Amino acid sequence: MTETNWAGNIAYAAGSISMPRTVSEVQAAVKAAKKLRPLGSRHSFNRISDTGGTLLSLRGLERRFDLDRAANTVTVDGGMTYGELGPRLAAAGYALHNLASLPHISIVGAVATATHGSGNANRNLAGAVAGLELVTATGDIVQLSRSDAEFDGAVVNLGALGVVTSITLDLEPHFEVRQNVYLDMPFTTYVENFEAITGSAYSVSAFTHWRGDTIAHVWLKARSTAPARSGELFGARAAAVGYHPITGMDAAPTTEQLGAVGPWHLRLPHFKLEFTPSNGAELQSEYFVPRKDGPAALQALHAVQDRFAGHLMVGELRTIAADELWLSSAYRQDCLAFHFTWHPDWPAVQQVLPVIEAALRPFGVRPHWGKLFTMPKAEIATRWSRLGDFRALAGRYDPTGKFRNDFLAATVF
Repeated sequence: MTETNWAGNIAYAAGSISMPRTVSEVQAAVKAAKKLRPLGSRHSFNRISDTGGTLLSLRGLERRFDLDRAANTVTVDGGMTYGELGPRLAAAGYALHNLASLPHISIVGAVATATHGSGNANRNLAGAVAGLELVTATGDIVQLSRSDAEFDGAVVNLGALGVVTSITLDLEPHFEVRQNVYLDMPFTTYVENFEAITGSAYSVSAFTHWRGDTIAHVWLKARSTAPARSGELFGARAAAVGYHPITGMDAAPTTEQLGAVGPWHLRLPHFKLEFTPSNGAELQSEYFVPRKDGPAALQALHAVQDRFAGHLMVGELRTIAADELWLSSAYRQDCLAFHFTWHPDWPAVQQVLPVIEAALRPFGVRPHWGKLFTMPKAEIATRWSRLGDFRALAGRYDPTGKFRNDFLAATVF
């Protein structure tokens, strides 16, 4: 049977798939392979995980949950998802600072591609990493922590350094969140009050279909300790029923809204764990610009929206705080993320991505490593100042290129 990614738009070329249960089995599989790529929850939309050699799935690893209350950290195995980790942390009185839209994704895979979440003051998911263990091309185990000079280069690693078999995350005390949705905000209002709106709650997402002059929904995820908001949000009216990000779709899969307070892991994602996202129903792209350029970038994209909106299911706008991780989309800059969920028509999407990339180019746009883009390698090289250092790091960990593939050759190496 052909192995595919979550969306079904990528059929992997691998000759075999390995499902190790222990770290020693990971080491043996890595040693035996000529070419190998680690595989998480398959939620990448491009060929970053593809290989003509061996795919190594981490889902079969023995579950690990080592809570260090003195250090306020947890160490988990390389196959665990956020949906598996969240309830265990909450039960122990802890929380992560941020979560992505879906709890179904693997922790190691999300970190490796700088997948994020939302919040003016919240770093992306990789920002919580305090340490990691990886199996290098020779089958050796390397342990890295923040005190190591190579750590900032190894966290967002694109799977190019080895197979991450465990990861250690910073924790904070358990907290609760209320979620409220506001409808039909004028686009000009969002632009003119950009900083105030994106900073109006712990985590803020704006959903738009890039048609006309209206932001369809603004979702505020506020800590329960923050004062409850009443009335409108900059002219947008409060929703009286639950909403799905895509207007008209059933809201049942979404996390509770209407101000109902709940634990962080049941509110920060947009979707509930018990609802499996549909496979093959969409494609995704995402681009990042400095947050200081957010209003200008929004206007630039609005000016060309008629050239791409016909292929779009929904767009989402989120902000992320800066970090020091070499290949992070938020490396040394607070960001505004432009997310696009497309109808599953790659030939059509491939034609409109250059329109978006051109509109955002004046702002030094960076693409999401795990999603669809058309930016050439020469342009990508200008977006991350530590890319050369990352290449050198990969050369030391993987001198023969065992973990490299066509995607990395076209974008990084």
